[in-house]
Amino acid sequence: MIISCLHTADSNVAVFESAARQLGVSDVTLRHAVRADLLGAAELAGGLSEEITEETAVILSALAREADVVLLTCSTLGPSVAKAGMGAAVPILRVDAALAEKAAAAGGKVVALCAVETTVAPTTALFAAAAHRSGADIEVRLVEGAWALFKEGNRDGYLAAVAQAAEAGYGDGATIVALAQASMTGAADHVRNGPRPLSSPAAGLEAAMSAVAGWR
Repeated sequence: MIISCLHTADSNVAVFESAARQLGVSDVTLRHAVRADLLGAAELAGGLSEEITEETAVILSALAREADVVLLTCSTLGPSVAKAGMGAAVPILRVDAALAEKAAAAGGKVVALCAVETTVAPTTALFAAAAHRSGADIEVRLVEGAWALFKEGNRDGYLAAVAQAAEAGYGDGATIVALAQASMTGAADHVRNGPRPLSSPAAGLEAAMSAVAGWR
């Protein structure tokens, strides 16, 4: 099985390869495309524009021609999947959609963390839809200052800020914390006060494999 991933950060390649190893999948090949310029354009535009949506959809459709399933790993670009998926020969999925469903299924209070301001609106819409189906209570929080640390290359500081925000969520009564951006995944290793937060790479890969099985 070939899973093609569209990322907007080079570091997410290693994150998804690690998630695949942890899942123990031996019959899956991951292919990676990185387009940091798409997220950069969205940040400059203050959100996902129609032009960026169209460009992302074209890239996803191209990846779909040489894969069994395609994963979009950037939350900001997430809504582009709906456009790319129309008439696609293989499933095209958002990794954060799988995360939202998994988090909401736990019920109770779910705190979803974002690092990039442009991800807040699409993440809120996604988690709200999942919560409507499960009855969970959703709160989406922006981890202030975290993305600046990431862009500076301060990965340790970035993950520490996210982990601190996750523990704050548990302190405020969260049943589960969801790390809505794939780049946050490593922060789960640093959370001590509360259950291990959910992250999108493993959830997305599991959803991708299930989608291929159902598609066939």
